[in-house]
Amino acid sequence: MYTDKKNVLELVALLIKHEVNQVVVCPGSRNLPLVHTLVNHSYFTCHTVADERSAAFFALGLALHGGRPAAVCCTSGTALANMHPAVAEAFYQQVPLIVISADRPAAWIGQMDGQTIPQPNIFGALVKKSVTLPEIRSDEDKWYCNRLINEALMELTHRGKGPVHINVPISEPLFNFTTRELPEVRVITRYQGLNEYDREFSTLIGRMNKYNKRMMIAGQMTLIYLFEKRVSKLLYKHFVWFTEHLSNRIVPGMAIKNFDALLYSLTEEQKKGLRPELVVTYGGHVVSKRLKEYLRAFPPREHWHISLDGSVTDTFGSLTTVIEIDPFEFLDRLSLMLENKTPNYPLAWEQLSKEIPEPDFGYSQMSAIGSLMKNMPPVAALHLANSSTVRYAQLYTLPETVEVCCNRGTSGIDGSLSTALGYASKSDKINFIAIGDLSFFYDMNALWMQNVGNNVRILLLNNGGGEIFRALPGLEMNEATRNAATAVHHTSAKAWAQERGFSYIAARNDAELTESMTTFIADQPAEAPILLEVFTNPDEDIRLLKTYYHGLRKQQ
Repeated sequence: MYTDKKNVLELVALLIKHEVNQVVVCPGSRNLPLVHTLVNHSYFTCHTVADERSAAFFALGLALHGGRPAAVCCTSGTALANMHPAVAEAFYQQVPLIVISADRPAAWIGQMDGQTIPQPNIFGALVKKSVTLPEIRSDEDKWYCNRLINEALMELTHRGKGPVHINVPISEPLFNFTTRELPEVRVITRYQGLNEYDREFSTLIGRMNKYNKRMMIAGQMTLIYLFEKRVSKLLYKHFVWFTEHLSNRIVPGMAIKNFDALLYSLTEEQKKGLRPELVVTYGGHVVSKRLKEYLRAFPPREHWHISLDGSVTDTFGSLTTVIEIDPFEFLDRLSLMLENKTPNYPLAWEQLSKEIPEPDFGYSQMSAIGSLMKNMPPVAALHLANSSTVRYAQLYTLPETVEVCCNRGTSGIDGSLSTALGYASKSDKINFIAIGDLSFFYDMNALWMQNVGNNVRILLLNNGGGEIFRALPGLEMNEATRNAATAVHHTSAKAWAQERGFSYIAARNDAELTESMTTFIADQPAEAPILLEVFTNPDEDIRLLKTYYHGLRKQQ
């Protein structure tokens, strides 16, 4: 019988999956749930050493013999501090040593409770990875715990070997040993490069070929990549390809870009039927919250993430494989190894995508963005601010030759304008900046800079506040809450824009927007930077948006 502490069970099960069977255990009470479970499982060879300093060096010797990772497990407090010399030696000798420490709950650190010191990150720069596990009380805790353990154990041999620290808070009661079996656990593996791991890569593609429902998702990338025609033909038909405008042109063939609206239109039965078996991702952030919700509710059997730095990015909660390689090198190599078959899965998504109409809003923030995107010169740069702007833009098509930029690393509204102006100062294209009022006024000092060129055109969407919050499902706001949460205002950018040398245009209705847009999108140099301020009614913006999505649901 094993402990009932779920974070301990998750750790022990993953030690087995990662083939760590040599463990040095030290005496104590706080670590007894760990020790009891380890010594009573037949997979582990456990060595008992009372002195933690000696125990850590003993484990170092085990890891040196054969080069396989070895673990040492101790109780809380200064027991862990005594392992510092061995950890330092493991770091500089590049030995895969796992230090597992039991800990008191964080609430009791510094409260004159026994054997409590701050244990997270105690070894500082002398370990390759340091994690503190949550105590598991929910599905999200379990996912987080599993991910942290996988990350730590994978780091033992990632880009060279070295020690890691896994800190395990354990609440009382400590001595309930009622669990008969270890849990089934998700294992995340990492493939590094193509030369040394060619055999493993072939095995990986063999796994891929077993799946028929395959989805490729390209996140944000600030480049345009041209696939060879031969590669495009070999690759494209095997996957349903999802991208957003922020991905730019980094997929072979035509991708599905209206998937956010498409997912909204689907019934639960359709979502279940379209559930992918394999999801492959590359690039950075994905804006669509609906895609994240969909794949978390209907997880694939496997999720592979391709990245040059080998980072563990578990956006959908189902990551199984990290492939450390340039994504385009991977795709080029992959194209030659896929079985020659045409699954129906991509065609099913593509047909549903074609049934989603491009919106035709009345005068609103959405129609202003649509007017810009549908008439934009084919050679241009488009900068999207965060919050509503980047989401509304996804409702419309865009020439694939237009570069799209957005600060999605943290998705904040601060600095969108400054970043766009910095980019434009080095660009020989016309740079269009679509930005909401809060983002603009937050960063309005950007216009104070001296490097604003005549290739800058700002579309300022002003509806008097951060009204996108009113569209959040389940949120009801009284007047006081709305004023605070959405920062209601009655401000115009006219005086500031004119003072800074901008050619200022305003639109307050559909006719004025149409007339203003002619000047705004002209594919020729302007005598001054242009700011087009579009004033809309927030209530009407929200009503039109909800009507559009309601219409998608009615298609069911």
